[in-house]
Amino acid sequence: MGEQWTTASMPDQRGRVALVTGANAGLGYETAKALAERGACVVLAVRDVEKGEQAAARMTGDVTVQALDLTSLDSVRTAAAALRSRLDRLDLLINNAGVMYTPKQITRDGFEMQFGTNHLGHFALTGLLLDLMLPVPGSRVVTVSSTGHRIRAAIHFDDLQWERSYGRAAAYGQSKLANLMFTYELQRRLAAHGTTIALAAHPGMSNTELARNTPAALRLPLTWLAPLITQTPAMGALPTLRAATDPAALGGQYYGPGGRNEVKGHPRPVTSSSASYEMAVQQRLWAASEELTGVKFPVAESKGSPLTSGSAATT
Repeated sequence: MGEQWTTASMPDQRGRVALVTGANAGLGYETAKALAERGACVVLAVRDVEKGEQAAARMTGDVTVQALDLTSLDSVRTAAAALRSRLDRLDLLINNAGVMYTPKQITRDGFEMQFGTNHLGHFALTGLLLDLMLPVPGSRVVTVSSTGHRIRAAIHFDDLQWERSYGRAAAYGQSKLANLMFTYELQRRLAAHGTTIALAAHPGMSNTELARNTPAALRLPLTWLAPLITQTPAMGALPTLRAATDPAALGGQYYGPGGRNEVKGHPRPVTSSSASYEMAVQQRLWAASEELTGVKFPVAESKGSPLTSGSAATT
């Protein structure tokens, strides 16, 4: 399709069912809106149902709302049960919701807020909904990461919840690196099934509410530079939409803006950090995530073969 991929490049989505987390604003809203306009039945999974209903009212098509608070495993389980009772299939799971650079906080289950929300909440949700996807040819799990996965990022197994010390940028980096490692390990486990694939995407620098916790010293300079270094939420959503709908997309691929330094531009396949492809760390993170969430996936364990971007079969 070329590098100028837009929403006009999206195939017809009629007959598909999509769930988008954090879809009441920003990137999630634009993702859900575009899918609904192309004919998908879209569920907005949001913490604030009233805001979700307001967002749904601004969209065209078949759009409904599901309460989901990713900071609570009880809420994740309740939402998954409700979705399983109302849906007989799920074609697209878009793990979009997230928090960024939050002050030190913990979730209801005692997890560091960024790791708990961005990674563990989505890990649990995916595991609880995956059996709605496995029978559906062409189904996809798309998880939204960030270029922040390269910044001071590592998986700190000796202190996953940042109890000894806390750095908001490093904690964000860990959570976004975890998103990618989850995607790559999930794809390896899904490969034998041949129906569902896992992909990741990042929005570049998009002008959304996500940056509201940016440290004060950086806020004013970023405000001045925003017109030069950021793009609209609609543009920022394109990598996710391409990962979700491009017929040529491969399991294990990572999409981002095609401009310089992946800051802005139309979406294309990109490469994540070398650390994100460390298979032993991916598998250790998976085991830790299962233990922390209590969620086991209905897919076979990883075979242990290396996975590189775009190495799996297409849908």
